[in-house]
Amino acid sequence: MNIFKKIIGAVFMAGLLSGAVSCSLEEDTSSISTPDNFFRNFAECQSVVNGCYIPLKSIYTYQYFLAVECVSDIMYCPSGTLDAQLDISPVKPRFGTTVWKQCYLGVQRCNFAIPGIEGCTALSDAERNQLLCEARVLRALYYWHLTCFFGDVPFYMYDVSDTETLLKVAELPRMDADQSRADLIADLKEIAPLVSQTRTSDNKEQRLGAATAWMLIAKLAAWNNDWEEVVNAVDKLEEIYGDLNQYPLEDIQFRCKNTPESIFEIQHTYTEGGLSYVSNVACVTTPVRNKDDIYDGVQIPELGTTTKTWQPAYANVYFCQGLMPRRGKDLRNYYNVAWEWEGKAFEKVTTRPYPGPKFWCPNMKDGNDDNNYKVFRYADALLLKAEALCELNQLSESVKYLDMTRLRAGLAGYTLRTQVRLREEIRNERARELFGEFQRKYDLVRWGIWYDAVTDYSDYPSLVNNMKPCHRFYPIPDTQVVYSKYNLDNNEYAQYGM
Repeated sequence: MNIFKKIIGAVFMAGLLSGAVSCSLEEDTSSISTPDNFFRNFAECQSVVNGCYIPLKSIYTYQYFLAVECVSDIMYCPSGTLDAQLDISPVKPRFGTTVWKQCYLGVQRCNFAIPGIEGCTALSDAERNQLLCEARVLRALYYWHLTCFFGDVPFYMYDVSDTETLLKVAELPRMDADQSRADLIADLKEIAPLVSQTRTSDNKEQRLGAATAWMLIAKLAAWNNDWEEVVNAVDKLEEIYGDLNQYPLEDIQFRCKNTPESIFEIQHTYTEGGLSYVSNVACVTTPVRNKDDIYDGVQIPELGTTTKTWQPAYANVYFCQGLMPRRGKDLRNYYNVAWEWEGKAFEKVTTRPYPGPKFWCPNMKDGNDDNNYKVFRYADALLLKAEALCELNQLSESVKYLDMTRLRAGLAGYTLRTQVRLREEIRNERARELFGEFQRKYDLVRWGIWYDAVTDYSDYPSLVNNMKPCHRFYPIPDTQVVYSKYNLDNNEYAQYGM
């Protein structure tokens, strides 16, 4: 049984953790349990940590996929969902409202859990460190989402335990994201060495631990351009995960759950008439179903006869002709995109293929996509190290790490010419390796090229015509700005009359 199966039953912990689930900086603390009356043994402590995982289920949906993959330089997505067209503003924050509320709910739960676990005398040192690691990692994960999605956001690492503290938190302004990330890195570096240095797949119930901590350190440090920190964190992951070639390329598919290469997956389970914890990315990445098991004119028995498909996303022309040519040697082509199936061409595919089997959910019942979602993989970490070494001007060593993913994918080793060309190739390789894995917009934004890249390479007019440079981050919902007594702001959006 994995951790997400357990937390389905723990959802009722919301009352213990946050009184009313408003999921924002407006949290009602009237019914919060305290460390004195709840954290009495391991089971109670673990149940609180279980509750810290729950907000993730509301973040990782098809809307999140649209918001971070489809508004990039490599995807075409004519979806009616307005996030795909960047029809967003402080008054109409769209999916930004969900991300804001659920991430801060997660932060509040983690901030509640940590002091309670620290004060529990019934725990062994090993138990305490493991639970603290999970809570700290989850807190960092929620803040990573917030800073990637909104930029500078309110940052606090203490429990909202009374009305006075609540009011102080509610009025926090935007705070420097670089400093917030630096504080989180320090927090994770303190706890990560104290727990078992194992792959996530080797942890009981796939609970988060040292591997995810080191990965988040690398992710946070990359945003801060702290390249030495990136290298050091990935060094730790290399000690845990070893040679990339031992991990089969086919395991990058979302249907392959909790594979050894995975560092963090969103756990999904569907049982007809029973347990259901699902999402719906497969609905927007699968060829349109005509009838029975016919998908855009092609029979695909493995997808079954009950799959619900929506307006799909596509790999755009830049990706499928420039980065991953149809007739190229890249083995990831089979998993990332689909021009045809078993030699039969899809009827509606011309210049843009469907996202490939990486995302499809076999025998999906209606819209119940029970694939796990790959959030962090080891390949991602190795490419971060390649990027860091490139920026540190250690070019030959950078190529070594770049080639780890290239060679596994059947490509030739990269021929080093200049640092500029190497940097570009690493960025292109991240697009190929991590296609559709909730990373692309974040990469483009942290590189400072999102607006120009989308303008140059997107072939979706509704997106290009709507987007403004301020859309690199989502706006903070106006309701939160008002509640903060205008200590929060959307000044970037105001420059464009929004």
